[in-house]
Amino acid sequence: MKFLEGNTVGIDLGTTFSAIAMLDKDGNPTVIPNADGRPITPSVVLLDDERVVVGPSFERISVADPKSIVEAVKREMGNKDFFVVYQNKKLSAEFISALILKKMKQDAEKVVGPIANAVITVPYYFNDVRRKATQDAGKIAGLNVIDIINEPTAATLAYAWNRGEFGRTDLKLDEKTIMVYDLGGGTFDVTVVRYTPTNFRVLATDGDVMLGGLDWSKRLSDHLVEQFKRKFGVDPSQDPETMLTFQQEAEDAKRDLSTKTQVPITVYYKGNTLSVSVSRTDYERMTADLLQRTKDTTELVLQQAGVAPGSLDEIVLVGGSTYMPVVEQMLREVCRKEPSRALAPERAVAEGAAIHAAILQARHGVNSGGVMEALEKRLKAVRTTDVNSHSLGIKISDPKDRSRKINHIMIPRNTPVPHSVRQRFGTNSDGQQRIHVEILEGDAIDPAACEMIGDFRVFNLPSSLPKGSPIEITYSYDSAGRISAEAKELTGNNKASTEIVRSGGMNETQITDALSTLQTQYEVE
Repeated sequence: MKFLEGNTVGIDLGTTFSAIAMLDKDGNPTVIPNADGRPITPSVVLLDDERVVVGPSFERISVADPKSIVEAVKREMGNKDFFVVYQNKKLSAEFISALILKKMKQDAEKVVGPIANAVITVPYYFNDVRRKATQDAGKIAGLNVIDIINEPTAATLAYAWNRGEFGRTDLKLDEKTIMVYDLGGGTFDVTVVRYTPTNFRVLATDGDVMLGGLDWSKRLSDHLVEQFKRKFGVDPSQDPETMLTFQQEAEDAKRDLSTKTQVPITVYYKGNTLSVSVSRTDYERMTADLLQRTKDTTELVLQQAGVAPGSLDEIVLVGGSTYMPVVEQMLREVCRKEPSRALAPERAVAEGAAIHAAILQARHGVNSGGVMEALEKRLKAVRTTDVNSHSLGIKISDPKDRSRKINHIMIPRNTPVPHSVRQRFGTNSDGQQRIHVEILEGDAIDPAACEMIGDFRVFNLPSSLPKGSPIEITYSYDSAGRISAEAKELTGNNKASTEIVRSGGMNETQITDALSTLQTQYEVE
C-alpha cells in the first residue's frame, strides 16, 4: 500500500447523499463541510450545457431538462451496459461517480488543504465487480484509493469511537455483540458484529443493493400519480418534468411523515391541481412490503450469526431512511431491544471511514496530520475481521445429470476471511486434454444467475487419462478481498492458477484516459 503526499480522508459515496471526513489534530473524526457549508452533498449530477453541477438545488433541477439529471448512480456501479450521453460522449457509472468525488474533494481541499489518499465505503453486499467500479471511480477523481471498506464495519468503528472504547487496551476486553441496520437512500444491509475495544469481528451480513429510501419515496409518488389519473383522467407520469416535481413532493412528504402523523401534498399537471392528505398509517401501509424485506433479512442474519434476538447489546441505526418511525418499531419487535441513535445516521459511515484511514496510516508509519502519539498507539492496536458477503463457487457438471452445469459452492458467504479450501473433482471424459475453471460469485445453483469473476485453464493433461481422474481445486480469499484459485491434475501433476484482484471493469489505460478527460474537460461546480 502506497500513500501519496497530502491529506488522507474517508468517503461515504452514497446513493442519495455523500460525505467526506478526516481525523482532526485532536484525533476526532470530523465531516468536512462542502462549499454550501453542509456536511453532506447530494449524489445528484446535473449535466448542464456548459458545466457539470454536483448536488444542484431543487430550484435548479426544476428548470433543467430531466434527461440531463443523473441520480442514484450507485445502483449502476459495475453495470457495463449503463451509460449517459453528454457532449457526444458516453459516461459510465464510474465516471459519473468520479464527478461526485471530484466535487467533494475540491470543496474539502478549500478547508483542509490538498487531499491525496482516500478510503471509500461500499455496502457489505456489493460484489467484487461493484467494489472494483467504486475503486475505479476514486482513481478517475484523482484519489489514491488506499482501501475499500464495508459500510457496517465503518459504522462499528464510529460507534466504538463514540463510546470511548476504540483502541483502549486498558479497558476490560468484554465482547459486545451489536447489529448494524443500514438503510440508506438506495441500498440496504444488516450486519452482526462482535467486538472488543481492539478487535472487530463480523459474524454475518446480508442485504440488497436495490432497496432504500428511494423505493419508499417512489411508492408515494406512484400513489400521487394514481390519485391524479383517477380524479382528472390524465397521466402525469408521461411528462418527465412533472414527475420531477411529483418525486420531490413525495420525498419531502416522506421526510415530514417521520415527525408528523399527517401531511398535505399539492401537485399540478396540465392546469389541474391535486391536493391530498397522506397519513403516516396510509404511508406505512403502502410501503409495508418494503419494510418486510428488511425484516426478513434482519431475522436471517441473526440466525446465520447464531445470535438470539434478545441477546444483542445494541442495535445501531445507520442511513437517513432509519428516521422512519416504523423502522424503529419493527426492530424493537424483532430484537426485543430499543434501537440506538448514538450515531448521526448520515455521517457515521464517513466518520468510520476516516478512522479506518487513520488506522492504515498508523500501521504504515505515515504521518497522520499531527494526531497525538497516544492515539496512534490506539489506532495500531485495532484489528478487524470480516466475512465474505457472496459465496465463491466453481462451475461443474451436475453429478446427477452430466449434461447440466451447476454452481458448486467452495466458500459459502459469511465465512470469516482469510479462508482457504481444497476439494477434489474428476475429469468429465476419457482422454481429456484440458481443464477450464470458472470462478463464480453468488449463491444460486444456476451458473447463469451468478457472476463469473475469473477463469483459467490447465493444459497438456497426460494422454489416455481416464474419465474421473482426480483434479484438486484450491480456493483462497484473503483479508484484503483478493481471491486466488489453483487447479492441479494429480496424475501428471500439471497445474495452473489465477488471482482475482478486483478484476473486471476498467483497465488501467481506461482509468488513466478517464482521469485525463475528467481533469481537462470537465469543470465541476
